[in-house]
Amino acid sequence: LLALALPWLPGVAQAQSPAPAACPALLQQTVNRLQDDKPQALCQYAGKVLLVVNTASYCGFTSQYQGLEALHAKYAPQGLVVMGFPSNDFGQQEPGDSQQIASFCFNTYGVRFPMFAKTTVIGKQTHPLFVALAKATGQAPGWNFHKYLIDRQGRPLAGFASEVTPGDARLVASIEKALAQR
Repeated sequence: LLALALPWLPGVAQAQSPAPAACPALLQQTVNRLQDDKPQALCQYAGKVLLVVNTASYCGFTSQYQGLEALHAKYAPQGLVVMGFPSNDFGQQEPGDSQQIASFCFNTYGVRFPMFAKTTVIGKQTHPLFVALAKATGQAPGWNFHKYLIDRQGRPLAGFASEVTPGDARLVASIEKALAQR
């Protein structure tokens, strides 16, 4: 039961569900899980509505973890998965290692949504997921806590700047609309 409730925490195994037969091109990638750097196929999230967020522990927007966790808890039963990608690209505001980041996220904000290893989201070494999201939405992250909404078919729908909080009516309406689509 603990593994299902806290799948990304150190020492907690994650139950793997089989990937749907058709995995959208955007999700045909592997990223490392935060707590143990084990490779995770993003195809396991095919058929879900995804909110991809580049995060940082020492940012003016860090308190958004609380709202992201609330979104995840409220809408996960309907198919939303919030996905956190810690990044040190803006102001060096994510200097810690995976263990430090995982501990901070859980102990400070009770984060239970999937978190992945530190990721480059801008520049020459940008992770392919963020390259594809920036290209599809016309928005590269300008700072920490930029959000991308992806529909159940793996299509990026929109990007939301850091200033758009998880409780912002526009973001919530976009999530609800994406969840209503089958």
